[in-house]
Amino acid sequence: MNNKEAIYDVIVVGGGISGAMAAIGAARAGAKTLVVEQYGFLGGMLTAAGVGPMMTFHAGEQQVVQGTTGELIDRLKAKDKSPGHLFDTTGFTYTVTPFDVEGMKMELELMLTEAGGELLYHAMLASVEAEAGRIKSITVCTKAGLGKLHAKVFVDATGDADLAFHAGVECTKGRESDGACQPMTMKMRMMNVDIRQVRDYIKNNPDEFPRLEGDVNKIDKAPRISIGGFVKTLAKGRAAGDFTFPREDILFFEANAPGEVIVNTTRILGYDANDPWSFSLAEMEGRRQALEVDRFLKKYIPGFKDSVLVYTGPQIGVRSSRQIKGQYTLTGQDIHSRKSFPDTIAHTGYPVDIHSPDGEGTAHVKPKWGTFCNIPYRCLVNGQIANMVTVGRCISVDFEAQGAVRTTPTMGAVGQAGGIGAALAAEGGTSVGEIDPQRLQQELKKQGAFLSLAELNSLE
Repeated sequence: MNNKEAIYDVIVVGGGISGAMAAIGAARAGAKTLVVEQYGFLGGMLTAAGVGPMMTFHAGEQQVVQGTTGELIDRLKAKDKSPGHLFDTTGFTYTVTPFDVEGMKMELELMLTEAGGELLYHAMLASVEAEAGRIKSITVCTKAGLGKLHAKVFVDATGDADLAFHAGVECTKGRESDGACQPMTMKMRMMNVDIRQVRDYIKNNPDEFPRLEGDVNKIDKAPRISIGGFVKTLAKGRAAGDFTFPREDILFFEANAPGEVIVNTTRILGYDANDPWSFSLAEMEGRRQALEVDRFLKKYIPGFKDSVLVYTGPQIGVRSSRQIKGQYTLTGQDIHSRKSFPDTIAHTGYPVDIHSPDGEGTAHVKPKWGTFCNIPYRCLVNGQIANMVTVGRCISVDFEAQGAVRTTPTMGAVGQAGGIGAALAAEGGTSVGEIDPQRLQQELKKQGAFLSLAELNSLE
């Protein structure tokens, strides 16, 4: 690989939403920054695999995810590539944020390059050289072969904690009792859906939509519809043999373009996202289920008769796999009690949302209206590798807490903070765990991130 032999301040491995925001945050904080990404664009599962809409940026009326992730939506909205933050008509959480996939790819690149960051696409982590508690280099696989990259500080934004795991960081996986992870989902993007027929059916069949709690008028509170239901129709299809896998309802979200929906209904159980052989089988099962759902929707669901399945993406969606064991592990109890931390760097108002590893059913616990939970910086750093920050869904949280913090807006906020933390450590020549949390919070505030009133007061 023809490399300039540059030593970067920060290398971010993975260019999903958390990695992209980490790189933007680091570059804006003055670090010479490189993103290593396996695909040819940024955005990860949002832009590659149909994950969407983003949910939720809010807790009640308060937008608790701001900073670079909020800026991304503002920029997309200004270019008519997103309608912005909309009322969640499923009744599940506060807001959903549809977006144009191609617009997001371009905007993320612009944000990073405007900040001075660099990109290496079509490059995948192959190995890690770690010695005496520090990463010395990483080896990446590209079309030109294997090549080494060097940095003062690394950011693991792989989603599966690949960098951390191969550097020797202790990790956990899945449910504490048995290691089972939440099921994967093959997202489906469908076009030519008659949304008016969908809306009419919902209003005329309220008993099909228990999530709406009897108030079908919720679907009129946003220009894009998000809905989970059709429970009787699903039971009818299951009895006829037209729906064969465990799932309690049909869930889909209207996207940015008219007549376009993202279907979140497949449920791939019992596979391991960290085992390439198992992961390959999961991809095959995901596509089988996607075609089954396509046939079911066209046969049973009003508005889908003439719809077209246009995309399932290059990779199945993974909710959970490895989690690092960090300096602090955020717990479900922390989420429920809304515990605050002096080193808080991000927030979420999303419910605890756990798709059952055992089959049918999704357990969720809604927070008290308008409240949000805090995520401390200590969940991003570990006691084994001094020059690595971890961002994304694989930070140090337990199985229950991960169900609340794993969504893309929150992970964008976590990424921005992790990137800034990496930049500060590179600048000061210190361990990522030794940086001053208040200085990190001050830089977050400078970059437009939301910090609660108590935390803002502590910075005065």
